Amino acid sequence: MSEEKNKKKILVVNGPNLNLLGLREPGIYGSTTLSEGMKALEKRFPKINFAFFQSNIEGELVDAIQDFGFASDGIVLNAGAYTHTSVAIHDAIKAIRTPVVEVHLSNIYSRETFRHTSLITSACIGIIGGFGMDSYRLAVEALLNR
Repeated sequence: MSEEKNKKKILVVNGPNLNLLGLREPGIYGSTTLSEGMKALEKRFPKINFAFFQSNIEGELVDAIQDFGFASDGIVLNAGAYTHTSVAIHDAIKAIRTPVVEVHLSNIYSRETFRHTSLITSACIGIIGGFGMDSYRLAVEALLNR
């Protein structure tokens, strides 16, 4: 079997406004763009076959979770603001077989009160937040160590 077929497949899903990383509130989210962060992740884990998806549209995030949720080894999900509002994303995670790690760049519990509630946490295998782009690395490591 080829090495490519043996590679673990991990989908990284990013929700609304994460396409503006590097520009959006750098004091909270840092100066690294989403593209730069994902390239660094690929470089850090060359033996993983990553797929990356970003959308500002809730239904497209649900579609991506469903599309990869039966054929990949893990999903790293930064649902952005939908973390706090989306029953649909919660239900999509519950419907699939692939383990999902919830990720946040900032510590949502040190921010506004409305960010303290996550509707998706109970559907995920874990949550990592507050470590900037390093949160993605930690999530990938958590999936690999399962």
